[in-house]
Amino acid sequence: MSASPASPSRRLPRGMLWLAAIVLVLAGILLLVISIRIVHEASREELRPADAIIVFGAAEYSGRPSPVYRARLDHAFELFQRGIAPVVITTGGSGSDPDYSEGGVGRDYLMRRGIPERNLIAETQGSDTAQSAQRVAVIMRANGMHRCVAVSDEYHVFRTKELLENQGLQVYVAPRPGSRPHSRWQRALAVLRESVSYLLWRLHLPL
Repeated sequence: MSASPASPSRRLPRGMLWLAAIVLVLAGILLLVISIRIVHEASREELRPADAIIVFGAAEYSGRPSPVYRARLDHAFELFQRGIAPVVITTGGSGSDPDYSEGGVGRDYLMRRGIPERNLIAETQGSDTAQSAQRVAVIMRANGMHRCVAVSDEYHVFRTKELLENQGLQVYVAPRPGSRPHSRWQRALAVLRESVSYLLWRLHLPL
């Protein structure tokens, strides 16, 4: 009985393994560079006169902003009171809540704090940060506005600035004070998450 032919090797060619290793190393270096930029941006506060203050949404609970979102809104309120910009734009769609949107909840909260309705605009359709940035740019251009101060958490402002600048806006950042995670491990995870999200956006890949 003749021996059966040897089955082809299932191992990848050595050249492909080297290529995969090089890609992984380059991706690691790129993520490191992005992470450094995220940490650097988190420590900045660019309080310059602008046309609008943009508050990026977070969770809302049946019409009430989550603690994180409320802290962002309070920071935007303080900037408005200081005369940084005459308009505050709150962002965020409804998500799984059909009755409320993050943008609408943020606007209502700031109205209760005393900002007149005429000085507030709610972006209520964005399902993520990138979509909100796109819609904010449309709103600003429609109202003849070009400069904005982006308010979000410290490790988030880098990506918000990049997204808004990609829409042709001039952007300053005002991170929410004290918004970095407390432990070193949590901070590392937060920076890594933002780095990956930014890289996927740059590569036009879904999050």
